[in-house]
Amino acid sequence: MSVLRLLELDDAAEVAALWRDHREFLRPAGPQRAEDFYTQEGQLESLGERLAAFVAGHSVPLAVVEDGVMVGQLTISSIIRGAFQSASIGYWLVEHATGRGLMTRAVEEAVARAFGDLGLHRLQAEVMPSNAASLRVLERTGFVPYGRAPDYLCIDGRWEEHLLLQRIAPHR
Repeated sequence: MSVLRLLELDDAAEVAALWRDHREFLRPAGPQRAEDFYTQEGQLESLGERLAAFVAGHSVPLAVVEDGVMVGQLTISSIIRGAFQSASIGYWLVEHATGRGLMTRAVEEAVARAFGDLGLHRLQAEVMPSNAASLRVLERTGFVPYGRAPDYLCIDGRWEEHLLLQRIAPHR
C-alpha cells in the first residue's frame, strides 16, 4: 500500500495546519520561515510554485500519508537531466508519525519512482550529523555517504554542516 501521493492545491489548509501544529518539532531541521508560511494562503502559494515545478519536470512534491491522513512530505527536487540524471530528496514527518518505519517506506517508494518512472541515475540527500533518525532512514534505504559539506544550509538561523549521501540506480 502506497504511503505517497502527489500534493494538490487543495492540500493547502492541511499542510498549513501541520506546519503550525508541529512547528517546534520541525523547527530544528529547517530554515527560518516567514509567518505567512504557516497560513493557508502561504501554503497555497508554495504549493502552486511546487506544482508548477512538477509540471516543468524539476521536482515531484509528495504527501506522506498514513491511514489516509497526511503526516509529512517528501520531495524529489532539483531534477537535472542530460548527462547527470540526478535529483535530491528531502522529507519530514510530524512527531507522532516517527519511529514506525513510515518514512523508510516513503523513501523506498520515492527511490522506486526516481529510478523507475523518472529514469534517474542518482539520488542524493543532505542531512545534519545530529539528525540520527534521518540518517537511519537513509542508511536503511541504501544511501551511502560520499562527503561532508561545512556550512551547507542555513538551518534555524545558523549555517550547519551536512553529510552528503547518495544512492545510484542499479545498472540497466
